[in-house]
Amino acid sequence: MPLKNPKMSHFGKVLVYFLPAWLFVSGAVLPSSARDEAGQSLEAKTIGVRVEPSNGSYTIFDPSSKKPILRAAIAAEIDHHWIKSIDYPRHSIQRDNLTDDLIGNDSITISNQGLLNQPDLICSLHVHRDPDFVTVTVQVKNTSDKATTVQAIRSLEATGSQMVDLGGNDASDRVLSDSFSEDRPGIVIHDLSDATDGMHRAVGSQLIYNRDSKRHLFLGTLSSEKFLTVLRLHIDKEHISSYEVDSTGTTELEKENSLEDSAPEDQIELSLPLPSGAEIASERLLIGTGTNYLDQLETYGNLVRRLHHPRSMTSSPAGWWSWTAYYFGLNQGTALTNATWLAENLKDFGYNFFHIDEGYQYARGEYTTPDAALFPDGMGALEKKITGLGLTPGIWTAPFEVSQRSWVYENHKDWLVHNAAGHPIHAGWVIHRSKRPSLDQLYVLDTTNPGAQQYLRETYSNLAKNWGIRYIKLDFMDDSAIEGYYYKPHTTGLEAQRIGLQVIRQAVGENVLLDKDGSPMLNPVGLVDTGRISVDTGHKFEASKEAAPGIAARFFMNHNYYLADPDAFTVSRQTIADQDWHGGVKPLTLDEAKVSIALAAIAGGMYEIGDDLPTLGSEADRLALVKNPDLLKMARLGHSSRPLDLMSYSPADGMPSIFLLRESKCQSILTVFNWTETETRHHFELDTDLGLTVGGHNQVFDIFQSKQVGTNLNSVELTLPPHSVSVFKIIDASIPPAAPTVAVKVPSEVKTGDTGEFAANADPSGVPAISYRWDFGDGTTSTDQNPAHAYTYSGNFTVKVHVEGLEGISAEKTSRINVSGNIQTRFVPANKKRFTEK
Repeated sequence: MPLKNPKMSHFGKVLVYFLPAWLFVSGAVLPSSARDEAGQSLEAKTIGVRVEPSNGSYTIFDPSSKKPILRAAIAAEIDHHWIKSIDYPRHSIQRDNLTDDLIGNDSITISNQGLLNQPDLICSLHVHRDPDFVTVTVQVKNTSDKATTVQAIRSLEATGSQMVDLGGNDASDRVLSDSFSEDRPGIVIHDLSDATDGMHRAVGSQLIYNRDSKRHLFLGTLSSEKFLTVLRLHIDKEHISSYEVDSTGTTELEKENSLEDSAPEDQIELSLPLPSGAEIASERLLIGTGTNYLDQLETYGNLVRRLHHPRSMTSSPAGWWSWTAYYFGLNQGTALTNATWLAENLKDFGYNFFHIDEGYQYARGEYTTPDAALFPDGMGALEKKITGLGLTPGIWTAPFEVSQRSWVYENHKDWLVHNAAGHPIHAGWVIHRSKRPSLDQLYVLDTTNPGAQQYLRETYSNLAKNWGIRYIKLDFMDDSAIEGYYYKPHTTGLEAQRIGLQVIRQAVGENVLLDKDGSPMLNPVGLVDTGRISVDTGHKFEASKEAAPGIAARFFMNHNYYLADPDAFTVSRQTIADQDWHGGVKPLTLDEAKVSIALAAIAGGMYEIGDDLPTLGSEADRLALVKNPDLLKMARLGHSSRPLDLMSYSPADGMPSIFLLRESKCQSILTVFNWTETETRHHFELDTDLGLTVGGHNQVFDIFQSKQVGTNLNSVELTLPPHSVSVFKIIDASIPPAAPTVAVKVPSEVKTGDTGEFAANADPSGVPAISYRWDFGDGTTSTDQNPAHAYTYSGNFTVKVHVEGLEGISAEKTSRINVSGNIQTRFVPANKKRFTEK
């Protein structure tokens, strides 16, 4: 992969061509006089696309008014020069009716051809219906007789006046830009004019919402096969001046992160070879518009789920983690103290994960080598004790980072990503400091190298099979997704990350949970079980406030990408003075503690305590928050609360503050935060503001006060002091509470010693189930939703499954199973099979 040349302006020769007399329409050749609007446009109910045959551009428009919403062309960076569709002398159009992997749809293909010694640019536009959206894919096809290189493919380039028109003043636009990873940078929702250096840059997706017209424009990538999708919305004062969406490498983002202080020779721009006759395509871009941006985001998430098949989880992990409790200071004794306290006091509430974060290992890149100063007896013995307490052990890793102190760096620099001179690329430090020396220089593992792959297999197999780890965090994958020279030539940074994740998944097997932390959001889908959606939290109110926009903006990712990981909540009075951002110098107030735990609950995903547990246990009011039954039900349910004011929050609130969770037909949870320094007041009509049924029969409960605050209500009013939250349970008393409707699968018969498969599934349209308990009739039980069980003796057994419902009424199903035969006890050599690792 060559280093990128300095930027050069491209001035093509001025060539004049007559437009061809023939166009390809609907697969047939028609004379140009037969061209009409129908041949050049496609429509769904809420969105349409029109192409311009004179220059190869396209327009997204509103079908009802025919007004344009977005005007754009396409381009590609070829041999370090930008070539645009309007540079080509010929633009042919073909219309087809196709069926793709999403839904049946119509398509228009624009072929931009005839530019001397340059590849063709081919733009495919697909209109999808119910839900309505347009997808754009650009293909670079090298029809010349010489090889070339591709640095970026631009599926959208919009310039000129009124290129984006949402029917209101541009100054009323708000912009939600997703980030390189969950915290690079942390999400902040901006007014249009509030642009850093005149640009709103996003990775993966971007939402523009006009508060006057209530209309939105949404762009989001549907794939992450090779390229990073970078969106740049350029602003001139209070107006949009240009807009572009590129499929490209990660270097632009890494220069602000792990490569910020690296030498120029380590900051390698992506440059992929394209031989004569070859082709390469952009990632697929979705464009949507309408008047309900929350539905738009949920549609996008559902499409990601359909395309990329995320791993499903039947319950949300709950437990404890060490990072915000101890940072790098956890040791063998304090770990065991916290594990014992968790098992004795909170395991029965469902807190059974025990996650040891960074600091236990000798160096990044040596995750099976403990720090003997902190863990003199090693980690394997400790993890066995944790398992013996009935807890599920978890561990932290940064799988593709290697520090200068590690065994890999000292012995196998050939396993690292290199620059053009063959030297390992320097990619940041474990601790970066501006005024004092930074600590532990970092490098990146080449996941395409067979030796590096074997190192990953041995490391993660050891963690899972020898240490007994059942939950592994995978951190700093954003910093290590760099462009460079790989063992497998022309591998991109995102391709390398997928390859490494596949190796890890195969090493740990299907029953170990993998948590994406520090990674582009879409790339790990299908390989990991959980994924961070927010910046780090800690023992400060400001940490919760910074995490909240990410949790709100990424609500649609929960279960569509992976189970949401909102980071740990902290509710104790613990302070850690030497962690100035995370630790805090003064304790959280009780109101601020409620904010932290409520924020985790509305995420509907992982539910982890981030406090030293004996400290937490010393204060009854703080411990009561952790045991709050309604918050625990929110976590067990595993559904994200909808951020009702995600883009429409008031200037006084300054950020999203209002969340609604429809738990069942008769029960909802309203969560309202005050992020400000002054008192705030809210009034909600249950029907028009919250979309709930009214009729004078609604009951409202304050879940922190454990008391009813009103009956026969059609509205709710509340006053919030600074740095606080209110969480209300709203019950429609006209609908009686009910038990879940459960379908149970129990084998009618099974042989003694053989493993039978059992399953219980609650009807998703009915009352949700929040826990399961099986009794197999032989003295054994299970709390898995879909357990496997082997009987040790024959007989007729009664199998019972008890399903706890969200509304407080449980369901119970009983089945019979016949177990026959005896377990074979004789030695039969012919029946022996040699085990081999998969």
